Formats: sequence, structure tokens, C-alpha cells
Amino acid sequence: MRTLQMDQSGNLKVLNLGEMAFIHLDIRCLYILLICTAFGSTLSSNAEIKVNPPQDFEIVDPGYLGYLYLQWQPPLSLDNFKECTVEYELKYRNVDSASWKTIITKNLHYKDGFDLNKGVEAKIHTLLLGQCTNGSEVQSSWSEATYWISPQGNLETRIQDMDCVYYNWQYLLCSWKPGMGVHFDANYNLFYWYEGLDHVLQCANYIKANRKNIGCTFPYLESSDYKDFYICVNGSSESQFIRPSYFIFQLQNIVKPLPPDYLSLTVKNSEEINLKWSIPKGPIPAKCFIYEIQFTEDDTTWVTTTVENEIYITRTSNESQQLCFLIRSKVNIYCSDDGIWSEWSEEQCWKGDIWKETLIFFLIPFAFVSLLVLLITCLLLYKQKNLLKTKM
Repeated sequence: MRTLQMDQSGNLKVLNLGEMAFIHLDIRCLYILLICTAFGSTLSSNAEIKVNPPQDFEIVDPGYLGYLYLQWQPPLSLDNFKECTVEYELKYRNVDSASWKTIITKNLHYKDGFDLNKGVEAKIHTLLLGQCTNGSEVQSSWSEATYWISPQGNLETRIQDMDCVYYNWQYLLCSWKPGMGVHFDANYNLFYWYEGLDHVLQCANYIKANRKNIGCTFPYLESSDYKDFYICVNGSSESQFIRPSYFIFQLQNIVKPLPPDYLSLTVKNSEEINLKWSIPKGPIPAKCFIYEIQFTEDDTTWVTTTVENEIYITRTSNESQQLCFLIRSKVNIYCSDDGIWSEWSEEQCWKGDIWKETLIFFLIPFAFVSLLVLLITCLLLYKQKNLLKTKM
């Protein structure tokens, strides 16, 4: 196969198949060369863009029992990236924690709570995105920081079995046991803080046993709900160091409400039973409760839950003679992440065939009295009859 092509002098030239293939190959190579050149220039331009990590990255303890500040300064040579969006990716955790918390921010600081019984570690780097990076993201290297509280005293000297309960969402009570191996002169003190307080406060009303502090009753805690509540219990002794203990709570998650009262059990018909009770007293809204009901029908007991303060159930047998139930309450998942069940209420019961018991209760004394009256009457009649015989 042949074709015609005009040469440089304007004359027509006959090309064979091999020459045509060579020309097409040159055109393909030219296209590939242009594409590679354009792509390579893009890569080289991005490869040349580098940004430094943030400066002066540090973890600062303001003395709020675990509420720490993570702060840094902008990276060097940031003026070269005015057309870019500058952000910072921050990762932090307690040492030995399984996962990192990650925050992306444009600010130069971040605050959060940490367990000071363990160390804290954090790292941060700079992110660039915008026209100056051709739309791709450029990251700096990581800058790292750590924070530890120097341990004082043996681990065994810190308190044991710390337990805090927010009773009826009104008052907080914490209790603990002394550490192992502490000397007779050792005593413990509790300090607390939450956002809204100007400074750390010490417990003003300790619970004591043998003149030692074993708990604290807190005053009214204004605006303390849905916030981290920080506690430190440390100790003092003239003869040894005592290891402090740190705790973080959210008060709505340790609420223990009052049990419901004014229980009512009504048998509507041969099968349906209505259980009803009053909402526990106190500041907890009605919508925040979940109830656990323990119901007993003769010798059978089962448990159910509801968010209402009334429930209808069906009797398993029309001949059941005794129906009883008791109930307890807890703050539900719509108002807290967790909670503590209240104590059980007093038991409310219904007994079947009460009229039989009532009849027997009255029939026996009535029969006894009737028999006694009949006996006395017979004796009187007998004496009267003997008296009449004697007169005759």
C-alpha cells in the first residue's frame, strides 16, 4: 500500500507502508513527551513546596487537676503561603491509650482534659491547601511534646475504691478508703475544679472515721452539669510521701435518683393489669427517667423496663391469687451516657379472692359467738324448766 505526500520543494512523493508507520510513531512519541513534560512540571512544582512544622509546641498545666493547654506558634516562612489555607492537625492521648484523638484547627491552642495518673503525649503538624499548592495538600513534619507529673510516694499509698454519686442530681458525695501501708499520721485531702470556677477548691465538709478523712460532701455545684469534673485526692504525712490520685467525672453520668413512690396495682378485668407510679421527686425532668419493673405473679417473677410511669400487662392465669410489683429508676440515655439505679421501691400487691378470706375472718368469730349464745340459751331454758318442775 502506498500514499502521496508533498515534500519541502512542493513535489509529490510516494510513501510506502513502512515510512507511514514511522511517521505515526513519531507523532505518538511527541504526544507522550508533551504529556510527561506537563505532568513532570506539576510534580516538580509540588515537590518544591515545603512547609515547616509549628514552633514552640508545648503542653501547659494551669493547675486545674488535668485540664491542660496545648499551644504552639506559627511555622517559619509562613509569609510565602499567603494564598494558602493554613491549618494544624493535632493528635493527643494519654500514654498507653489505644487511640489518638485528632483535631484539625486554625487556632494556635487547644484545651482538653487528661488523666494525670498517666503521662500525656501529643504531636502536631502544619497543613497547606489552596492555590499555592495547585489544589493538593502539603504537610509538614510532626512536632511532638509530652507531659508528666513527677510521681511522689509509693503507688500503694494512694487512696483505694474511690466512689462518687450525684444523689438525685442535687448533691455530690465521694468516699474512699486509705491506701495500703500508710503511716498512722497520714491523712487525705480532696480538691476539685470544673469550668466556671475561678480556681481549684478544697472540700469544706469531710466525712471522717477515726479522725481520718474518708469522704467529702460537696456544696451546691452551680452550672456543673455536662462538663468534666476534675478531682484530686492527695495526702500528707510527716514520715512518708503519699501518691496523689486524679479522677474525671461528668456529674450527669453518676446520678442516683430517688425510687418512685405511690405505686398502684389495679386488675381491670380477668386478664389486664394496670401498674402505675408517681415520678420520683426532685429536679430531674420526667423525660429523663427509665424504670425497671419487677413483677411477680404467684411464684413467677419477671423484669421489664419502660420510660413511661404506667404500664399494662396481661395475667398468665386468671386463677392467680397474688400479684406484686416493685420498681426502681435511673437517668436514661437521652439525658446522660450512664447512670446509677435507685433503690427499689416498696412492694405493692393485689390478692385475689379477698372476699373468701374476709368471710372466713368474720364467719369463725360469728359462729363461735352464735354457739356461745345458743349454749347459754339452752342452759337458761334448762334451768327455767327445772325451776318450774320444782314449784309444781
